[in-house]
Amino acid sequence: MRGFQCLVLAIAGIGLTATVSNAPAQVSVNIGVAPNCPYGYFDYAPYSCSPYGYYGPDWFNGGLFIGAGPWFHGGRGFYGHVDNRYDPRRGYNGPVPARGEQSFNHFHANEARDGQGHVGNGGHDGGNEHSAGSQGGRGGGHR
Repeated sequence: MRGFQCLVLAIAGIGLTATVSNAPAQVSVNIGVAPNCPYGYFDYAPYSCSPYGYYGPDWFNGGLFIGAGPWFHGGRGFYGHVDNRYDPRRGYNGPVPARGEQSFNHFHANEARDGQGHVGNGGHDGGNEHSAGSQGGRGGGHR
């Protein structure tokens, strides 16, 4: 009798799982509008404005910030130079530049990052970059 009960339960379990349909999962995330910052914003929440000198010229195309985090608009495989001495996660607690301030004309990179904050190889030395412009990334970003 016990064997018969196990067999019935096994058949019922198979029958129930066979009738379950696979519905595709749908996830919608609204990230909103990118922060309006004169020199870009950090690539991590809460996406605060970054100070002058944090992002190098790689991160700008035609004077426009190509974005970071969920608003990143650079090319695939992009790694741009940053000066992480201006990162609050590394102890920076200085001022954030005011809007309308002139663009930088000298930058000292010490690290390369992709648009999601991963450190990698920028493909060239970022220590002597002097003019704003994209280094192989697709532009069209945010100010």
